[in-house]
Amino acid sequence: IASHGLRSVLTTFGVVVGVASVIAVVALMQGLQSAVEEEFQGLGSNSLSITAHTTDEAHLQGRSAKLSAENLHRIAARVDGIAHITPLAITQDEARYGNRVTVTQVQGTTHAYRDVYNAYERIGRFLSAADDRDRRRVCVIGEKTRETLGLPENPVGEYIALGGEWLKVVGVMERKGDFFGFSQDDRITIPYRTLRSMSPPHAAPYFIIQLTVANGFELDAVAERIRIVLRRGRGIEPGEPDDFRVQSAKEIAEAFDDVIDSVTAFVGGVVGISLLVGGVGIMNVMLASVTERTREIGICKALGASRRRILLQFLIEALVLATLGGLIGLIAGIGAGAFAAMLIPGFPSVSAPAWAIALAIGFSALIGVLFGVLPALRAANLSPIEALRYE
Repeated sequence: IASHGLRSVLTTFGVVVGVASVIAVVALMQGLQSAVEEEFQGLGSNSLSITAHTTDEAHLQGRSAKLSAENLHRIAARVDGIAHITPLAITQDEARYGNRVTVTQVQGTTHAYRDVYNAYERIGRFLSAADDRDRRRVCVIGEKTRETLGLPENPVGEYIALGGEWLKVVGVMERKGDFFGFSQDDRITIPYRTLRSMSPPHAAPYFIIQLTVANGFELDAVAERIRIVLRRGRGIEPGEPDDFRVQSAKEIAEAFDDVIDSVTAFVGGVVGISLLVGGVGIMNVMLASVTERTREIGICKALGASRRRILLQFLIEALVLATLGGLIGLIAGIGAGAFAAMLIPGFPSVSAPAWAIALAIGFSALIGVLFGVLPALRAANLSPIEALRYE
């Protein structure tokens, strides 16, 4: 290996690329998975999200399922065990302050949003029940929205234009940072009824219901009760599928984990094909090496080297080449994953899990053994007399 350094490096190149690709993909996917889990954990283990779900049949018929405030009121009135419940209507609109203009996310909600989402204001106050009841033109803004619009450090009392309406700023939310390139601080929060009064009838914002379950009540039992109430309220006949989904933060995170695991397995399998290509490269070079060292093998056998020793010599050489390529690929893969994460704003730091490292090195060693057997057998089976005669 040492005497043919360049050839050894080129021999392991396929293994290096394969392992580096697998490790980089797995590291990025694990970073994505941990970040999403952390994001959903912020909602709490006792939270439920209710969203509309359009079935395939409804899609074909041109229908789209939507939730409404009536559904929220029905849940709040007929389901026990709810600590906090709030609507969340989401849209986008143009905001303006002075000569600064930006397009930002606008969300309409109620005072219960703070407790459901564990989100609190840094300056001023949050929306009150009276703000929503009276459809007041007030808003709470994110830190990035404040910076983009050029509002003062304490903008409470300032007015911004939103969709042709003037809104008074009453607070600024705590900074939450970016999430995969999307700022969680670039948004304007206004009372739900205010948003509905500002929205045209044909452009209703996306509507979800978020709630937390009170202590002493089981999450699954409350979710099932909500499902029954919604089916009755929405006129869904027995046997028909739900046109809504009731999911806990844990269920949403688990569903996302399943998707991440599937993507990781698929992409890892695709890029892992290069490991097999690397194994073929090792076998080809080792076969050529056997031919080059035929006289050396003959001399070793003439001096008493057994068939087993010759077999092990070439098998270990192939194993070392593959494992060395795996180690280099491991380092390169971790570096590539970290570099890729740096290029994505807000992407969490990545690291390869122990199982991925063990799998990469173990598979590299296996490749070395599998593809080194044929050259090793060929070397071990050489006749010493024929080998010594070889020119």
